[in-house]
Amino acid sequence: MLTKFETKSNRVKGLCFHPRRPWILASLHSGVIQMWDYRVGTLIDRFDEHEGPVRGVHFHATQPLFVSGGDDYKIKVWNYKTHRCLFTLHGHLDYIRTVQFHHESPWIVSASDDQTIRIWNWQSRTCVAVLTGHNHYVMSASFHPKEDMVVSASLDQTVRVWDIGALRKKSVSPADDLLRLTQMNTDLFGGVDSVVKYVLEGHDRGVNWASFHPTLPLIISGADDRQVKLWRMNDTKAWEVDTLRGHMNNVSCVMFHAKQDIIVSNSEDKSIRIWDATKRTSIQTFRREHDRFWILAAHPEMNLLAAGHDSGMIVFKLERERPAFCVSGDTVFYVKDRFLRFFEYSTQKEVQVAPIRRPGSVSLNQSPRTLSYSPTENAVLICSDIDGGTYELYIVPKDSAGRVDYLQEAKKGAGGWAVFVARNRFAVLEKSSNQVLVKNLKNEIVKKSPLPIATDAIYYAGTGSLLCKAEDRVAIFDLQQRLVLGELPDACC
Repeated sequence: MLTKFETKSNRVKGLCFHPRRPWILASLHSGVIQMWDYRVGTLIDRFDEHEGPVRGVHFHATQPLFVSGGDDYKIKVWNYKTHRCLFTLHGHLDYIRTVQFHHESPWIVSASDDQTIRIWNWQSRTCVAVLTGHNHYVMSASFHPKEDMVVSASLDQTVRVWDIGALRKKSVSPADDLLRLTQMNTDLFGGVDSVVKYVLEGHDRGVNWASFHPTLPLIISGADDRQVKLWRMNDTKAWEVDTLRGHMNNVSCVMFHAKQDIIVSNSEDKSIRIWDATKRTSIQTFRREHDRFWILAAHPEMNLLAAGHDSGMIVFKLERERPAFCVSGDTVFYVKDRFLRFFEYSTQKEVQVAPIRRPGSVSLNQSPRTLSYSPTENAVLICSDIDGGTYELYIVPKDSAGRVDYLQEAKKGAGGWAVFVARNRFAVLEKSSNQVLVKNLKNEIVKKSPLPIATDAIYYAGTGSLLCKAEDRVAIFDLQQRLVLGELPDACC
């Protein structure tokens, strides 16, 4: 997990990323809604008209609006540009768990402890459908990203999929909605425009969350039985595909990653788990010491996720997106698709140099982290987080690009960081002893040097010198003289 931003606050129950701006909404158990700029870590605004906890928030895709729902039974639509609540929708008779704008139609879907799901037209400010059938609290409800369907999860241990196709046909425009409101309500509350398509049974306890896959006919659900279930559906039926086990307490929220074949879930067991959606196996687990997790949100365009817990929220990436690279002259060396490559700007030519070893464990963040290059020796150092930190040294013979049979086998070693410090010497960071090992191109140790500060990372700072980065400062260290040449506090890091 690569943490991008973190807040400390009251318990966060609802989260939503803005589709275009670097903003995130967080609704708190205290009744406050916060809007943060996660890129610079600034609180932009706060909205506090709800009475009691606010459990659901959602940005509109194109308008300067967001919707919120809380324990005061109220749904509020806000204009964040004018910093005010535009109107309040009344109708639910108990706590509102989730709210969501439709991606195209002027609708909001809401889930409530009154055992109903309601669809509202936010332009005419009216309820246009009440979906009944659950016989316990409805914990979540959301629109399908493309089709006329809603999925809901309830403490009655079921997941339901609703067909709302007839509702779209009736809702031609807001004007038509107003003119036909009486007739629509007569039909809708009779169940004509919203029917249960599937009832998914399989969880042994109440279901807290269910969501659609962005492109495939799949549903994922999480429940108090500590299980995550994967379901598939077609035109006529839906069925359980698999069960993911590993959480030690109630599963609070679960979703498909928009761009990768993975599932993300979080739980009251104080963990976030990442699952391989194809193999249905656990990939990684991230834990907090004291905080139960309640909610997840995914950015609609970027590979960003957010999770709300007992004492705030965290915005994070699952893995590094920038490739390991190094520029030398008009050439850039980099790792892409498990190959070392270089690109010449003068000729606009990309050349595949060598295959990079595939990690044995199935995990995220296993791609190379850094790359260092010695142009005189045509040697490349590639560092990754595999096995707690390792490096590989490749000597690339001249004119052998693309000819893997010309390459000697990579020399490997353990180390949190490795970087060239001279033509034929490189330094390896040994974090356990807080020292660097200077090695030659045969991978033999020629010198050991203790570091002046508790170093997390090292960088080239001129021949024979290292830039050492600590938690609170950076220092330039001369390996020959073992002297600190300069130092800066963390305000400049």
